[in-house]
Amino acid sequence: MLYISYFLKKNRIEYYDRLTEVRNKGNYEQWIKFFLQAVLESARDAAQTIDSLTALHVKNTAVISNMGRTSKNALQLLGYLEANPIIEITKTARALNMAFNTVSAAIKRLCDAGILVQSSGEQRNRVFSYEGYLNLLREGT
Repeated sequence: MLYISYFLKKNRIEYYDRLTEVRNKGNYEQWIKFFLQAVLESARDAAQTIDSLTALHVKNTAVISNMGRTSKNALQLLGYLEANPIIEITKTARALNMAFNTVSAAIKRLCDAGILVQSSGEQRNRVFSYEGYLNLLREGT
């Protein structure tokens, strides 16, 4: 997905100037060039984000693969995290069709490995975040 609105926000003054030029003089060519530049930069940013997310996945898969016999559940959890980077144990257990304790143990291992962080300070109904993933998605916003 291209985040063109970020480019337009970042170049707000030029954006308004180009729109005014179209409205006052009918100069669409300069607007089209500007908008194509927005598409190009947004596509480059998206490709870079995809590369970064892929590298994060590879790195975390390697870390999890070294967890021994418990890696299977942790790898399944990692796949879930890439679609749902903020989770709760109960809902995740239900979504993955796993026991609460199995998911809880996998989450603990991912927290110990620095992949997940607890984002709520509570003891019950704890919320965990895949911060590395979220940080990559937040870049440039």
